[in-house]
Parts: sequence; C-alpha cells; structure tokens
Amino acid sequence: MKVFTMAIRNLQRNRRRSLLAASSVVLSIFLVIVLQGFMDGFLDSLVRNYTKNETGHINITTAEYRERARFMPVDTFLEDYAALSDAIRTELGNIENTAVIAPRIRFGVLLSSGSLTRQALALAGDPEIEKNLLMLDRRLLPGGQYCNSPGTVIIGEKLANDLGLSAGDDIKVVAQKADGGIGFKKLRISGLFRTNVNSLDESVFQMSLNDAQSLLAMGNGTQQISIMLPASENSASRASALSRQLASKGFSWLSVLPWTAIGEYPKIVAMAGAVYFSMYFVIALLGAFIIANIMTMVVLERKHEIGILMSMGMKKGDLLSLFLLEGSLLGFIGAATGSICGLAVTGIFSKIGFDLTSSMAGISWPLDNIIHTRFSIGAGIAGIALGTVVAALVSWLPSWRAANLTPVEAIRSI
Repeated sequence: MKVFTMAIRNLQRNRRRSLLAASSVVLSIFLVIVLQGFMDGFLDSLVRNYTKNETGHINITTAEYRERARFMPVDTFLEDYAALSDAIRTELGNIENTAVIAPRIRFGVLLSSGSLTRQALALAGDPEIEKNLLMLDRRLLPGGQYCNSPGTVIIGEKLANDLGLSAGDDIKVVAQKADGGIGFKKLRISGLFRTNVNSLDESVFQMSLNDAQSLLAMGNGTQQISIMLPASENSASRASALSRQLASKGFSWLSVLPWTAIGEYPKIVAMAGAVYFSMYFVIALLGAFIIANIMTMVVLERKHEIGILMSMGMKKGDLLSLFLLEGSLLGFIGAATGSICGLAVTGIFSKIGFDLTSSMAGISWPLDNIIHTRFSIGAGIAGIALGTVVAALVSWLPSWRAANLTPVEAIRSI
C-alpha cells in the first residue's frame, strides 16, 4: 500500500507530464476500440452476407450430398422437407420465431429458346424467404417482377440476351431428374436482374422451390436446409445441439454443420481477425511509447531521490514496483478513459450504422450495405487490460534501470 500511495503522489508532482502520457494511451485505446468495433462489424457483415447466400449459419443435408456438394447432385436429397422443418423448429426452441429456415435446391440445367441453348445454374427456394436472403429482387430491371407466382423465373440479363429473351417470354428448362431421367419444364420470365457480375448475370436464374421439385421429380424434397440464426457467434454449439436432438428423433442420417465447418471462407475470416488483433496491439504499443519516454526522463530526474530512498533501506524490489506501478497507472487511467470514449462511439454506430451502399455498389452479389459496429463491454475491458499491460511492458526497462542503480551512483549524479 505504501508503494501504491507513493506512486500516486509521484504522478501528481508533474500533472502536465502525467496528463500527456495518459492522453497518448487514451488516443491509442480509443482508436483500438473504435477500429475493433468497426472491423468486427465489417466481418459480421461479411459473415451475414456469406451465410445468407450460401450455407446459412447451420446447414442441413444428407451425408452423401455433403461428400459430393461441389457437383450439386440431385439424386440425394432430404425427402420430406415439411416434416423435417417442423422437427427443426421444435428443436430450435426459444429462437424459433427469429430463426429463418430456408429450403434450397441448386443444380445445373440446359436452357433453350428456339435454336439457342445455354448452360445455367438454377437457384431454387421459397421466393418469400429468398427475398431477404438472396435479394435478387433488388436488382430487377425496370418493368420486371419477382418470381412470386408458380411457373415464373427471374434470369440474369446477359443470359437472357444470349438466348434472345426478355421479360414475359417463355423459356425451356432441361435437367437431369433425381431418378436419372430427363426433366423438362416451360417457365415464364417475369423479370431480368443485373448485378454487374458476369458470373451471375451470364449464368444464373432463380425459380421457386415447387417448380424445381416438379422438374427434378423430388416430390416434397430439397437438397439442403439453410438456417439463419439471430447471431452467428453460437452457430457451432447450436448445430451440435440440433444434430443430437434430431438424431434422438430418428434423423441420425442427417449431416448438420455450422457455417464455420464448411469450405474455406471461415478460415479467411479467422485469419482476418488475427491480423486485426495484431494491428490493435501495434496501435496500443505506439501510444504507450510516450510512457516509456516519460518514465526514462523521470528516472534521470529522480536519481538523487532514488539514491536517498535506497540509503534509507528501500529494497530494489520495492523501487522496481514503484516505477513500474507509476507507468502502469498511467496506462490504466488512459486505457479506461479511451475505452469509455470508444464504447460510446461504437454504441452510437451500432444503432445507426455506416451506409456503404455507394462504395459497395459493384460487389458481386446483392448485399446488406449497412455496416453496424459491434458494441461489446468485453471489448472495453480488453482495451483497458491491453493499455495497462502494454504500459507496464514499456515501463519495465526504465524501472529496472532505476532499481539497479547503486545508492552512491544515484546520489553523485546530481
């Protein structure tokens, strides 16, 4: 306690210098908290857009389909979607009202119009659900309508041009059925969409789940079920629990995986998180360097005082603790202030968000372009710990030098 009291008094001896040192930490930790909130929000947005377009937070299909997923096979599927959907909703329990359960079928087809034919990728699902997931309805050209009625599709603008088609025309769809036969269906184009991405506009069209089931002779089946949870953080635990619960109900043959266990995208997100953490540490270190400089100056200025304290019997360990505590207190005060200010800013923008519509207009798929910063009390606590620890680290060397002065050397230095 004596050392702590002395440290407080020493910081008050030159308040302007102490304020300068703490201010540098305030700024650095403020930047860390704000940047972390924004980058976490940005990563959350990437995850949200990826999962809603591709896998869902939890993806359910057959084990056989999972092994051949890249080929999008139609000969293995979940046969009774309605019954399985009811079971999933029951097992999801408390979040059943906010979770989105989306049945999906994706398969290759051959499109034809007159003498023209093109290969294409069909995206099939419940149109009302997919409005909030794929969001291709937001990229429809003027005069077009979404595929809300049976027998209608929306199609990429360049694909339609290649086939000499426009909104209102009929298109013939040929695909391999689930039983190995050839399926044929004539559908009407209700609208054209433009995403400005060739891979979509040249080869993709969207149809209803019922039309795909009829074309592929799947009955009431679907290739996979994508589940969107209220948040992505607990996807792994929810998927594991759901898998066990469904297995106990007789669905042990299902493959239930979180988005983090599918493909390479989760690894990229994790790597980005690690890079950002390294960046936060560097920012905090730069802010704390001023503390190192000030502590070095303090040791030089107080050599005579150090010599007297040591002559009076103050131990090296206590002297080391005194100077180390002074640097740590500066870091703690600055980090606490910076964290509070940073949390205030991230809290505001977690509500109103950043509208990046103009800068993201050319990105590959219709996206949610509002980035909401992630507000986290845990991030504030981590920011305080980071600022304090870094300040202690940079204060170590000048504190060690002070503790290793000899009384005679320190007194003679004046």
